[in-house]
Amino acid sequence: MPRQLHLIGFLGTGPTVHHYGTWRHPATDNRFLESAFWERIALTLEDAKFDAVFFADAQVLYSDEVMSRGGLLYLLDPVPLAANVLRATRHLGVGVTVSTTFYEAYALARTLGTVDFLSGGRLAWNVVTSVYDEEARRFSMAKMPDRDMRYDRAREVLEACFELWDSFSPDAFIVDQGSGRFMDPAKLKTFEYVGDHVRTRGPLNVPASPQGRPVIMQAGGSEKGRDFAARFGEVIFTMANSVEGMRSFYADMKRRAAAAGRDPDDCKIFPLIQVSVAETESIARERLEYVNELIDDDAAIAWTSLATGADLRSMSPDEPLANLRVGPEGSTGSLNLLLSTRNGDNSTLTVREAARLFSSTTALTVAGTPEQVADQMQEIFETGGADGFILAAPVMPGSFEDFARLVVPVLQQRGLFRTEYPGTTLRETLG
Repeated sequence: MPRQLHLIGFLGTGPTVHHYGTWRHPATDNRFLESAFWERIALTLEDAKFDAVFFADAQVLYSDEVMSRGGLLYLLDPVPLAANVLRATRHLGVGVTVSTTFYEAYALARTLGTVDFLSGGRLAWNVVTSVYDEEARRFSMAKMPDRDMRYDRAREVLEACFELWDSFSPDAFIVDQGSGRFMDPAKLKTFEYVGDHVRTRGPLNVPASPQGRPVIMQAGGSEKGRDFAARFGEVIFTMANSVEGMRSFYADMKRRAAAAGRDPDDCKIFPLIQVSVAETESIARERLEYVNELIDDDAAIAWTSLATGADLRSMSPDEPLANLRVGPEGSTGSLNLLLSTRNGDNSTLTVREAARLFSSTTALTVAGTPEQVADQMQEIFETGGADGFILAAPVMPGSFEDFARLVVPVLQQRGLFRTEYPGTTLRETLG
């Protein structure tokens, strides 16, 4: 079968999933605290044969500006919500974001293993190490550990979880009422994992799911993050804001995966894209311009400062971005995206303009007719930029519905996207 692309929907449990104007758009349905809302989106994307949806997450409410103006907020724990979404669907995978810095390996293996088992093997774990000191303080830490320590702990957590998930063979159950034999203890693996940051022992008391263990998702902008993703990631996503950036990231991650002793095809690269699609290009662009105008400047500047570690709030909104002062916290990948705005030409970009751009998308935006959107996706896919795409919706859930109704049939007609699911587990769907 010719190579086909993959699709994942980008979600987050709050008013702003990706675009800071989303919640204010009159067509947005702000029922983000209702499980039925997320189930509706999942069913729409399952009908369109998407691989999965995934929920971004963080442990804090960020700032007063972000809260008061409806910025990026995560208001529900994604794991129990994912369980509801998985129960409402039959084939769609669901990814959840959980930090290795705050949770013990055994607890992670047990909780995520249970959801994966009950879903029939459709869970993905978006592994993050977290960034902000305010998150650390929720978990009895004075501040976040340094980047190297966070990634060293993440490696140990994953290694321990893998051993735990592999420790309970699905054929351990006998359940013979006549003989009274319930399980075969020989089918369970006893072990002890001892690392510098993690210590646990098996076996896990949750049986393996049909896919063995959750699919591992990862994104990292730093050198440490990229090496970690190359070693463990099955779905690796990036927020490159240009086609050239996507190709560069793709080539780099495939090379790193091979250097880590893995088959590069086992690491699927998913750049994030934001799509505005309509019957004509002018309508699609007008819709995008309208939602962009709904971004609140104060919330945008506050969020950009937090996400990048750059002290934009102390600068005048009309000050040149070239005067940027970088703080100690934040995401390397997010800072690089901000600095690469307008293809690196920041000579005339102001703080206000940069924040509005950053808060409308940190990814490539594609606007046009179904054929134009499919053309651009096909070009990226066929020229070494992606194995698939994570799709962000500027209007919720209408943008997802438009994409499913208008773009997916074009991709299917071109033979670029499936018309049926290949199996029952997420790992089978990803190929």
